[in-house]
Amino acid sequence: MSVTSAVARLRAHPALLPGLVGFLGVTSLVYVALSDPNEAGHYPTCPWLALTGTYCPGCGSLRMLHAFTHGQFAHGFGLNPLGAIVFAWAAVEYVRWTWSSLTGRGYVPWPRHRYWVWGLVAVIPVYWVLRNLPFAAALAP
Repeated sequence: MSVTSAVARLRAHPALLPGLVGFLGVTSLVYVALSDPNEAGHYPTCPWLALTGTYCPGCGSLRMLHAFTHGQFAHGFGLNPLGAIVFAWAAVEYVRWTWSSLTGRGYVPWPRHRYWVWGLVAVIPVYWVLRNLPFAAALAP
């Protein structure tokens, strides 16, 4: 037996990394489902909220995920609409990544065009400012 054939046999399955990421994601969601973020003492306070008294783009995300794990999708979406959209997009991309790893096809992330990334970079600060303004109170958690 040559060294290269021994190394080839030790090479990890292509779905190992998506499996590990999925395990960590499900474990985290189970923890959030069992530890209510609405009760004090389970999670630290948002440092941005504690320092400035305003909401950051992530404020409400734990409560959103907690609501999602309990089937309260409309309530969760109301806590952080941008976070809900990003979470749904990440879930779809995770399924695509896992499927391409299992089938041996190359994974091509969506969106592939760089303007989508720049668009997201532009949307986050606008969302951050809007959710702290009185006329856009519906965006606040």
